[in-house]
Amino acid sequence: MSNQRDYYEEGSTPINDMSSSEIKDSAQQSAHVHNIGTLLSQALPYIQHFHGKYMVIKLSGKLMANDCLSLLARDCVLLKLVGIHPIVVHGGGYQIGSMLERLGMQTHYINGLRVTDADTMDIVEMVLGGKINKSIVAAINCCGGQAIGMTGKDANLITAQRIAGPNMTDESHTIDLGHVGDVTAINQSLLQRMILDDIIPVIAPIGVDTEGSTLNINADAVATAIACELNAIKLIFLSDVPGVHNADGEFLSSLTGQHAQQMLQDGSIVGGMVPKVQYAVQANAAGVETHIINGLTPHAVLLELFTVNGIGSKIAK
Repeated sequence: MSNQRDYYEEGSTPINDMSSSEIKDSAQQSAHVHNIGTLLSQALPYIQHFHGKYMVIKLSGKLMANDCLSLLARDCVLLKLVGIHPIVVHGGGYQIGSMLERLGMQTHYINGLRVTDADTMDIVEMVLGGKINKSIVAAINCCGGQAIGMTGKDANLITAQRIAGPNMTDESHTIDLGHVGDVTAINQSLLQRMILDDIIPVIAPIGVDTEGSTLNINADAVATAIACELNAIKLIFLSDVPGVHNADGEFLSSLTGQHAQQMLQDGSIVGGMVPKVQYAVQANAAGVETHIINGLTPHAVLLELFTVNGIGSKIAK
C-alpha cells in the first residue's frame, strides 16, 4: 500500500496520473484558488479599520430579485460576523407603481416626488412596510443573521415633516404633495440598542409627523439621515448602475465632495444619479464617505469595501 499522503480531494486524480490537459486544468484551478486567497487577504486591513463601525446600506427596490437579495443578505450577515454593523434601508418605488397600476390607481410625480394622497399612502405603507421589508428580513435571517424590519413609525424611529412641491408655472406658490415628507429626527438610541443586541435593522422609508400622520419619504434621504445621525463610516447606495460618470461618459471610481458638487452645478451629472450625488455630498459634509455601486454585481458590497480598487464610485473628502 502506498504511503503517499493525499493532499487532493477524495475522488480526484493524483497529479502524476493526470494527462497534460488535466494538469493544465489543475494549474488553472490552483491559480484561481490563489487569487481567492489573495482577495481574502486584502480584506484584512479593511475589516480591522471598519470593525465596530456603522454602515448604512440603501437597497434600491429594483434589486429585489431573488439572486440579488440572497447575495446582499449574505454580505450583511458576513459584515455583522466580522464586527461591522450594517443598517439596511430600502426603497420600492417600482413595486409601489406596479401595485397602484394593478389597482387602477394613477400615479403623479412632481420633481421626482410621488404625489401621495391618503389612499395612495395606504398602498405605499403596505408595499414598503409589508412585502418588501419582510422579504429582506427573511433573506437575512435565512443566512443566519438576526434582522428586524420596521418603518419609521415604530418607536418614532423617523420623525418627519410634510414638504411641498415646486410650482413650475408660479414660483411664488408650491404644490401640495399630500403625505410626502422629509426627515427631521432619527431615534438614534433605538438603533444603537438593536445593534448592541446583534440585530440588523431593516428600515422602510416611512415616517411620522408630530401630529401622527404617516409620510412617504425618499429612501435615499432616510439612509443619509441615519448615516449622518450615527456618524457611520460608510453610506452605500446600491442601485442598478455602476456609479458616477463625468460629462464625457468616463467612469469615476473616486471623487471628492467638492468635485461632486461642481459636477452637479455644471450639469455633468444628470437623471436619476442627481439626487444620489446630492445626498452623497450632504453625507460627505457630515464626514460620512459614500459609495454608489451596482448592486447587480454579485457580492457588490464586499467587493467595494474589501478590495483595493472596489467596483463603484467613492465620494470622500
